[in-house]
Amino acid sequence: MAKILLVDDEASVIDFLQQELTFEDYEVVTALDGQQAYDIYTEQKDSLDLVILDWMLPKMDGLEVLRRIRKHDTLPVIMMTARDYVGDKVAGLDGGADDYITKPFDTEELLARIRVILRHADQTKHTQAVYQFADLELDTKARQVHRNHHLIQLTQREYDLLLTLMQHAGETLSRDELLDEVWGIDFDGQPNIVDVYVRYLRHKVDTEADRKLIHTVRGVGYCLRDDAHV
Repeated sequence: MAKILLVDDEASVIDFLQQELTFEDYEVVTALDGQQAYDIYTEQKDSLDLVILDWMLPKMDGLEVLRRIRKHDTLPVIMMTARDYVGDKVAGLDGGADDYITKPFDTEELLARIRVILRHADQTKHTQAVYQFADLELDTKARQVHRNHHLIQLTQREYDLLLTLMQHAGETLSRDELLDEVWGIDFDGQPNIVDVYVRYLRHKVDTEADRKLIHTVRGVGYCLRDDAHV
């Protein structure tokens, strides 16, 4: 049974979603403000599997809660908000959110997103191996990524994307293949989400390095390749 921290300052939203999630056999803990949410995360982070986090919260907004969580681990986080500006979505994703859903939304859509995120988290949790490519290392047991021995902090989605690229190092993967592997075949969002996350991943993996490992194959997709050894 996955354990979800549900955070919203509207009691009616909390009551409704808690009922729906409980019906789906999830264990749910709730918070009505950002400080309470972060306190619960601090106390229960080892048992939590997912956070569903509203943006507009009293005491501490959702984005600040997200940033604080990201200082410690890659616990999956879905941002849930009434704000529908592109800039807000970018800020949420840049802050480390794994997904973003705008109110009002269909409950089935939220449940589908939860299933995809938890499935990938479970898959990576049970894959115990160390992947090495050039000076890039991904340890699935420790859930850590290093480049040239420097720790890189990734979100769950960024981690899943990098793991997929490393599992297929040297191969060119299309956007559709990456969508299926990382977001799931039932993902119904925009395909350009792949481009967005590749950009995030490049910024963290390649920006400070002496050579780039994540390459665009124009008109096809993306490839993890070390041109220094081609």
